Amino acid sequence: MTELWLVGIGTGNPGHVTREGRAALREAVAVLVPRKGAGKEDLAHLRHAILEEASATAKVIEFEMPVRDDSLPYQERVSRWHDEIARRWKSALAEVPVGPVALLVWGDPGLYDSTLRIADWLEPRPDLRVVPGITALQALTAAHAIPFNTVNGSVVVTTGRRLRDFGWPREAQTVVVMLDGDCSFQHLDPSGIRVWWGAFLGMPEQILETGPLAEAANRIVNLRVEARKQHGWIMDTYLLRRVSE
Repeated sequence: MTELWLVGIGTGNPGHVTREGRAALREAVAVLVPRKGAGKEDLAHLRHAILEEASATAKVIEFEMPVRDDSLPYQERVSRWHDEIARRWKSALAEVPVGPVALLVWGDPGLYDSTLRIADWLEPRPDLRVVPGITALQALTAAHAIPFNTVNGSVVVTTGRRLRDFGWPREAQTVVVMLDGDCSFQHLDPSGIRVWWGAFLGMPEQILETGPLAEAANRIVNLRVEARKQHGWIMDTYLLRRVSE
């Protein structure tokens, strides 16, 4: 394998895949599809549905995604996880005929995703092609019909961990947090903050909630617990914005 194509597939709606993305899936000789264990089979099913809709005839090679070791410090945990994913990619790629290989990436390969970093672990490093996709940020703002930014206002995309440990980013008017399992907005002073939250964005299961943070925080926490219990997994994103009271 000399070419690895990272194809952004959006946030769960097959309509998010661009014409360029569909063409890439038709031209690839093989497609890697991760399996993420019990309770998350629908993530693999969605990838197969996208391949079928794109009329892709590439060889599909599934591989098991490793699980992160939560007993390790965070940076070491992620580093070892990426190393193991790269090893499993390499093992799967041994089955590939000559030609470009596609990997379907949730959202966009360049935003809040580690696929490009993991590709750097491969030896020899393949030639990379990135096909952009709709991100969770776009899907969230579209679902709520709100702009991503305020006029002349800064936006910070951060992690729940940093929001919890360091609070509201200095000088930010808008803060976006992705995949925050701890609902770290609970650690903020909610005064003057509005939240727009969404889970399963773009999918039929999509759930939305919004309102002043002081009022919406508990609703979001409860919705998140129930949705995870029902589906076995959850992907969610939220946008916080300081507003005039």
